Amino acid sequence: MKRQLTHSLIALLFMSGVASISHANELAPVRLILVGDSTLASGNGYGDEMCKLLKPDVTCINLARNGRSSGSYRSEGSWQKVLELLEARGNFAATWVWIEFGHNDQPGKPGRSTDLETEFPANLTSYVDEVRQRGGEPVLATPLTRRSFKQGQLVRDLDAWADATRRVAHATQTQLVELLAHSSQQVQAMGQEEADTLAVAPPGSAGNRFDRTHIGPKGAKLFARSVQRLIHESVPDLAPYLRD
Repeated sequence: MKRQLTHSLIALLFMSGVASISHANELAPVRLILVGDSTLASGNGYGDEMCKLLKPDVTCINLARNGRSSGSYRSEGSWQKVLELLEARGNFAATWVWIEFGHNDQPGKPGRSTDLETEFPANLTSYVDEVRQRGGEPVLATPLTRRSFKQGQLVRDLDAWADATRRVAHATQTQLVELLAHSSQQVQAMGQEEADTLAVAPPGSAGNRFDRTHIGPKGAKLFARSVQRLIHESVPDLAPYLRD
């Protein structure tokens, strides 16, 4: 009888321990909101593939929009949707807002271009402040590289916007993801011919669908995996929510 009770007690303690470990490994539900331009947006960016690399505990909302700059994203009403989500809060232990601009802030884009020295950093700073005011966690990402080469070298035409993003991150003590530096290294190692396979459509495609800014499925998967690695380095609190 004593032996039977002992075995029962051991079994009970074992099951209790397993349950405790299982409970300890549970992740609280969180949310990630993606804010940016077409290189992050659905259909021609890496945002949707990035969402697929997150565990089910994460509600990932891709609000990146084609053609938007740090200025037009607000003026055209997209930022208001982000604020409404933050204010609604929901049952989330945390909400990260991923903010990535630069491509359409460059000169020559009427209605979208912003001044690099004044407007662009002010816009990013406002986004960061407004996320924090509503209890969210802002993350600044430098822009995804373009993929044009000149004499065997990748054209680095977004470095100044990455520098400005970096300065805002430092000034506001915001987590920074160095996507431009990382993606530039990847594309430089590929060379022009291989880098062109990352596009939405191959060179010479009908309808002028080929370009060296937007990305198709292959490019989206590649850069989403890159971002997955960068999150481990730069956004450690989000890292446990990444799939293996």
